[in-house]
Amino acid sequence: MKRFFLLLPLAALVAAAEPVVIPPKDVQIKAALLAAAPQWRDGAMVLGYDEKGELEVLRPGTNNLICLADDPAAKDFSAACYHKDLEPFMARGRALRKEGKNGKQVFDIRETEVKSGALPMPKGPTTLAVYFAKEENYDRTTGDVKGALRYVIYIPFATSESTGLPTKPEIPGGPWIMDAGTHRAHIMLNPTMN
Repeated sequence: MKRFFLLLPLAALVAAAEPVVIPPKDVQIKAALLAAAPQWRDGAMVLGYDEKGELEVLRPGTNNLICLADDPAAKDFSAACYHKDLEPFMARGRALRKEGKNGKQVFDIRETEVKSGALPMPKGPTTLAVYFAKEENYDRTTGDVKGALRYVIYIPFATSESTGLPTKPEIPGGPWIMDAGTHRAHIMLNPTMN
């Protein structure tokens, strides 16, 4: 019996150490583009992961859209597409997380940098779309995903007063403003889920 209990922690360590499987580039591109409006998919730049799990350009773009493939190290599926003017903001967040910063630290650092002018943010509304799904609804070999689409419209430093929107969800699928008054103020448009 003692051997059984000694093997449990070892099994947990082995399971935790399983290597991350990086989907082929064409699969990453296919799945990432689900977050893009159909008319923008052909020309969107796609960022994804190489065999070492490092972010790289999988496909150069010819329009204003950048799509980010699902992180293969994450449990559930999440791909995002956004206007290229958001790339400095997005890239800074990725760099800070790579340095080991937590969510609050990333928020605070970017807030300071945006306010000082060191980190540019778009002057007008800019959209981010996120296609997300539970792990079991994503086939990493084919890129087929059954998920939902969330829209986020960045409007830096906007408030409930300046937009007329509530600061929390009021009705299913209705718009609301998150992080009001900050550099990361954005209108949330969440899908209604069954």
